[in-house]
Amino acid sequence: MKALFAVGGDVPLARIVSEHRRVLLLLGALLAINIGVLVLLVLPLRSAVNSGGVRAEESGRVLAAARAELAAAEATRDGQAQATRDLDRFYREVLPADFSAAQRLTHSRLSLLARSHDVVFLQSSTTPETLRDSTLDRLVVTYDLKGDWEDVQRLVHAIETLPEFVLIDNLGLSETEEGNTSLSLLLSVSTYFRARSDVR
Repeated sequence: MKALFAVGGDVPLARIVSEHRRVLLLLGALLAINIGVLVLLVLPLRSAVNSGGVRAEESGRVLAAARAELAAAEATRDGQAQATRDLDRFYREVLPADFSAAQRLTHSRLSLLARSHDVVFLQSSTTPETLRDSTLDRLVVTYDLKGDWEDVQRLVHAIETLPEFVLIDNLGLSETEEGNTSLSLLLSVSTYFRARSDVR
């Protein structure tokens, strides 16, 4: 043993191996076990961890995309629900409820408007229309009126700004035969109302 640590002494390798065989065998076995653990466990686990990280990133992307799709679907659902509520409110509060209400709006209300704007009501004709593939029907009324230019302008503006749903479909102006500032006005308006079969 002393010869191993002697300065300048030559000790043959075979002697060192034979004297320290047990220690060297133990160290060799430990080294083989470490290499085996490295090859059989650590490297596959490292590969599994790397592939697990890639899968986790991919899962994160898929989850983010799914959340975005869910948010878009919820927004669409909420938008459709709001549109349904708005349409229902439009039917209940803006459109005439039925044919009688549509007639009152187009005859009584517009006749009063004409009178209040100094436009003379001469005659009118009414045409109800059933709309195909619709829950609404249409009422078209044509008026023959007479008045001054300023009065006619104010009447048209009043009709256009009514809170009820009335459309001006056609407007025709011509001079009257009297030759003064009075004009003849042919006015066609329409409104829509819930068809009787659709009323709940």
